Amino acid sequence: MPSPFGLLVVTTLVAAPTAHGEFQRPAPVSQAELTTRLAKSLDSLVALDQFSGVVVLATDGRPVFEHAYGMADRAAARPNDVETAFNLGSINKVFTAIAIRQLAAAGKVVLDSTLARAWPDYPNREVARRVTIRQLLEHQAGIGGNIFGAPPGGTRSDIRRLRDYLSLFVDEPLQFDPGARSSYSNAGYIVLGLLVERLSGEDYYDYVRRHVYEPAGMTRTAHWSVDSLPPNTALGYTRQGEDAQSAVLRRNADVLPGRGSSAGGGYSTAHDLLRFLAALREGRIAAGVPAGIGVAGGAPGLNAVVEGGLPGRYDLVVLANLDPPAAERIAQLVRGWLAVRD
Repeated sequence: MPSPFGLLVVTTLVAAPTAHGEFQRPAPVSQAELTTRLAKSLDSLVALDQFSGVVVLATDGRPVFEHAYGMADRAAARPNDVETAFNLGSINKVFTAIAIRQLAAAGKVVLDSTLARAWPDYPNREVARRVTIRQLLEHQAGIGGNIFGAPPGGTRSDIRRLRDYLSLFVDEPLQFDPGARSSYSNAGYIVLGLLVERLSGEDYYDYVRRHVYEPAGMTRTAHWSVDSLPPNTALGYTRQGEDAQSAVLRRNADVLPGRGSSAGGGYSTAHDLLRFLAALREGRIAAGVPAGIGVAGGAPGLNAVVEGGLPGRYDLVVLANLDPPAAERIAQLVRGWLAVRD
């Protein structure tokens, strides 16, 4: 049975980008009213210790509201600021999907071919011969398994390379016939990340840096090791595992891997994520997804949302170092004020 951490990730993450339309609808409220409502709501949530992080609302790529709240490091009394980097959770899946799309565009993989064709010696031959690359991308492959465990004879902190995750699930049978239905799969995106390495000849982390982050001008986005975070990076705080939601917050370090993966766990800033949306809109990322996306990531002590192409030409980035739904709650409010239907 998956750990509580695994179940939380599955239930709080948005699996794939969702188009809102490319700036076709006007906002139903004025910018002044929108930012006033946002400021008041955030002040109330911060007072209740239900939000800590950064919120940036931009239109035409220009921030019209950007504020930081709470502490990046509570023990050191170090506050968050608008350039603080946060753990993104599964938002990294978008970058992995782009990497696969790029390799397909380059003729290095056919999306509707089997995993076995692209990776002949994949350790689970039965899975490889039945699953297609597109099914992995769309969470329809049936690959399960708990990527949030510890490797045999080790601890979570021992996971430092993408291939360190594979042993956590590779021997598991398929959960359902590929293509029969959709079921959110972190393990499937580990497979995709390893496929990026195999097809490109590059380390996954280097590939997304060179082919996604650098073209977008994202200078503070990376998969940093949990014990070597750079300055101005937020530490995560969780109440998960305690008896009540009123419990004292504690560090989430014990539930994090040593390094995040192609399924999630990288870090970024609000401004870098705005640069990502701008790069998608301007076509500066090869094989990029549509700029009108809505994606979220969450786990104990972290929650992040990126919404592009909202009515009124708004982009929204909310990054939090608290449990879900700290960031998702803010995004839901803004979507409601802008009359966005899920």
